[in-house]
Amino acid sequence: MTDGYQQIVHREVEISAAGGLRIEKKDGPEETAGNEKIKITKEDTGFQNGKIRIQSIDGGEITVRSIRRGYGNPSYAGALDLYATSEGVVMVNELPLENYLCKVVPSEMPASYQKEALKAQAICARSYAYRQIMDYAYPEYQAHVNDSTDYQVYNNSASQQAATEAVQETAGKVLKYNGNIITAYYYSTSCGKTTTMAAWGAKEKAENAYLQSVEVKDQTGDYERNLPWYRWEADIDQNRLSKMIAENTKKNIGTVQSLEVTKSGPGGAALQIKVSGDLGTVVVDTENKIRRALGGSGYEIKKQDGTAVKGSRLLPSAFFKVEKKGNTFKIKGGGYGHGIGMSQNGANEMAKKGKNYQQILQMFYPGTTIE
Repeated sequence: MTDGYQQIVHREVEISAAGGLRIEKKDGPEETAGNEKIKITKEDTGFQNGKIRIQSIDGGEITVRSIRRGYGNPSYAGALDLYATSEGVVMVNELPLENYLCKVVPSEMPASYQKEALKAQAICARSYAYRQIMDYAYPEYQAHVNDSTDYQVYNNSASQQAATEAVQETAGKVLKYNGNIITAYYYSTSCGKTTTMAAWGAKEKAENAYLQSVEVKDQTGDYERNLPWYRWEADIDQNRLSKMIAENTKKNIGTVQSLEVTKSGPGGAALQIKVSGDLGTVVVDTENKIRRALGGSGYEIKKQDGTAVKGSRLLPSAFFKVEKKGNTFKIKGGGYGHGIGMSQNGANEMAKKGKNYQQILQMFYPGTTIE
């Protein structure tokens, strides 16, 4: 697990369990009383070959008091394996996949969403997880993923009944393409269209042909047309943009004179931008790098419902156009997220119109089967 979703190393780990803990250390197992707190640092003498395993005595969840998530101090089913490193302690949660999904689904999609959307999310999350199990992301700690947006957000929300039911009612079901489990990418909101792996600079291959650019609509129009992030815009003054480009690309091109999308991909996602200043030019490729280059503080993003948020480290999406008016660059865009695979808000809007999870998944991953 990560510390604040920033790094996997913890300076200190503080844990407890209502029914007490069983701690497997170098000199043998130890047990604690119910709700007794223990602290472990890299200097703990109990590490055996650099590892300590911790389980709850009664099979209940273990609360990690040294970190906070969206609902407070998170609790974990299964076992916690702690590894001592030169920088601190790495914490790994080992648990059954279906239990893991019960805290991925509500962390990735609000449990208040429609049941069929939650089922679609559960199948996407399960498919993604199965793909990750094929290899270790952190082989030195025998861990397949971390708990951040690097993979799937895990345990930022406590278990929610609706999400748990969605996991249980789709138990074991995954998405397959040509007999293979797919990597089911998903994101928040579409602009009415999705894009392909080209947005990440990847060549389209036969094995990922299910990641097509599709129109997220029915006969009445785009499913998400009334949602806040469906359309947005930002006004960035010349000096602010010049500073952002210098900071985010590590290249000083002076005062920005022009910003243009020089290459677009399927669905209209920007694949390349060119930024020219009085001291030079910088070209930025791929969706994530483009969003990062144009991300930053000091400007507002206005959503189509009239609300506004401060700019963050990433532009909301790579589906945008640019206009220059005087010393201001106006970016008009749509959607939120990378735009590949399933739009979570699109799935919810489809469910509101009576679509089931099978229809939702077929919309976003054409040619796949649910098995």
